[in-house]
Amino acid sequence: MLTLDHIAVLGETLAAATAQAEAVLGCPLGPGGSHARYGTHNRLLGLAPGLYLEAIAVDPEAPPPQGARWFGLDGFRGPARLDKWICRVPDMTAALRVLPMAGRPVHLSRGDLRWTMAVPDEGLLPYGGLFPALIQWHSDPIPGQSLPASQRRLQRLTVTHPRAGALQAVLSPYLVAPQVTFETGDTPGLRAQIATPDGTVLLT
Repeated sequence: MLTLDHIAVLGETLAAATAQAEAVLGCPLGPGGSHARYGTHNRLLGLAPGLYLEAIAVDPEAPPPQGARWFGLDGFRGPARLDKWICRVPDMTAALRVLPMAGRPVHLSRGDLRWTMAVPDEGLLPYGGLFPALIQWHSDPIPGQSLPASQRRLQRLTVTHPRAGALQAVLSPYLVAPQVTFETGDTPGLRAQIATPDGTVLLT
């Protein structure tokens, strides 16, 4: 079973990714941390219901990793944008048995957090990066439950891709995420409809 865990805004710099998210959502992101394994760093914001948003970029002060960075960040270019969605699984071994294209399991930690992430060898997920990244948490509570509330609620996440129907067909036997919809379109991308105290906004 795949359930939506969080969404990620990528940027060429963390400042750019953070600024994009903050400008749309109208609130500051909280602190995050560094990921030595992949040479990246992030900032975080709790989202209802039990989700969160991550702004992430290459950390210029970190040593280059051995191998490709996750989320396709080695090849990320252009304006900061909502670029990844991450689904939680209860058993990574079982998940990769049925969805092997998600990558190989990598065991990670930061502070008190422990998790396993599925990462392709080349770093970029299928469908031009719009296949969901898979994560299994080994910590309790998970970030979506422990981050401070932000009065922001994810209402809908739309995945647009020329082969959206094929992607949906691959995921539908396992995906339990009522906020996620699929839309066929020429330009691949993600669009999040988020309720805020000042009204509904679209994060792209």
